[in-house]
Amino acid sequence: MARRCLRDDGLFLLHTIGKNRAGAGIDPWIEKYIFPNGTLPSASEMAFYSEDQFVMEDWHNLGEDYDKTLMAWHARFEAAWPALKDRYGEHFYRMWRYYLLCCAGTFRARDNQLWQVVLSPSGQAGGYRRPLL
Repeated sequence: MARRCLRDDGLFLLHTIGKNRAGAGIDPWIEKYIFPNGTLPSASEMAFYSEDQFVMEDWHNLGEDYDKTLMAWHARFEAAWPALKDRYGEHFYRMWRYYLLCCAGTFRARDNQLWQVVLSPSGQAGGYRRPLL
């Protein structure tokens, strides 16, 4: 799908959460309540499934920082909860809190990764250069 949407000189940024091992699967609770039919690809699976469609120009791992992001979301959720609790209820509170903290733990343990992969249909002329921040 992504390849069909790109011009020949276009770029595709894939921002995804992944796992360290192929076939590791997704947590059953998260599968049931948060991301039904979700998948967490491994690096080898991403390379395998993209190799006939794209040239991998850049791969950046933001996983180390995503633990901090999830913990910041958790802090904001806790701070906002008094204003939300009548609308969403205790069940939602427990589920969302569990989700944020469980996911933060997987990133802190470095079991999950957050990747940004830049892909091009047939390679960038002169090579791809990541913009300096």
